[in-house]
Formats: sequence, C-alpha cells, structure tokens
Amino acid sequence: MFSFKTGVTLAVLAMLVVAVHCGIGEGTNSYNYDLHKMSDLTKLYNSKVYVADRMRRPLKGTTFQIGLISHSGVRVTLKDGTKWLVHKGDAFGISSQTVVVDARHMSNTWKIIETKNFQGSKTVSDFVKAGGTDYSLIFDNCHDASGRMFDQ
Repeated sequence: MFSFKTGVTLAVLAMLVVAVHCGIGEGTNSYNYDLHKMSDLTKLYNSKVYVADRMRRPLKGTTFQIGLISHSGVRVTLKDGTKWLVHKGDAFGISSQTVVVDARHMSNTWKIIETKNFQGSKTVSDFVKAGGTDYSLIFDNCHDASGRMFDQ
C-alpha cells in the first residue's frame, strides 16, 4: 500500500538522486568557453530566438529518465541556424546557475519533449533571465527553469 510517508520518502530519494546527478560533469569548476570575446557574448545574449526545443536527458551515470530523475534544458535556434542549450544546474556558472552552451556539446541522450516557434520575439537573454540565477534542488531546479523558459 502506498502511504503518505512512503510518498515523502520516495520524493526525498528522487531529490537526492537529482542532487547527485543533475549535471555532474557539465557544471564543473573548469570553464572552457566557446566564445572568447565579450562582444561575441553580448551578441549571443542579444540574439533573437526563432525556435526553442524543451529537452530532457537521463541524469549523468544513468540510462533511464523518470520524471524528476532526469535533467532538462531548452535548446534555442537563432536566425543564423546556430543552436545553443540554455540550462540550469548546481555550480554550472559563476554569477548565474543558468548557463548557455553551444549545442554541439550535447550528448545524443538529449530528447525533444516539445517545440515552440518564438518567431524572434525573445532573445537568448530572455531565456537566461527566465531560468534564474540561483539553483535550489527542491524549489528552483533545472525542470523549474526549463519550464519557465519555455512558457515565457
């Protein structure tokens, strides 16, 4: 029989799994930047987003994904066709835990959940802002951030 206590225990266990795996290897203290000039970064952040794909992948070290036991983010496509992943995780960034990485760094385990055509009405910066600066496993994790980014 499934009781409230069992449900709480399972929820806490799921959160612990997410804490351990929700981006280990992607949020390290060594930063390898694809953009080297501040002007390139500014241009990227001001770039208009035409298509966004909300995506999910298994947690690092696992081959399955079940609800919160996964990692999510939003891959944006710009006018020039380049794709960037905007996602959030503990210790992912320096001043913000929502970061933007070239989609070339995405593994083949990422799968599209849903797609939305923004028609250039939002910028990469809008997605980063919607993701938020701080990370909290329970109150503001990767799934919360990708939901806000996608629903803006």
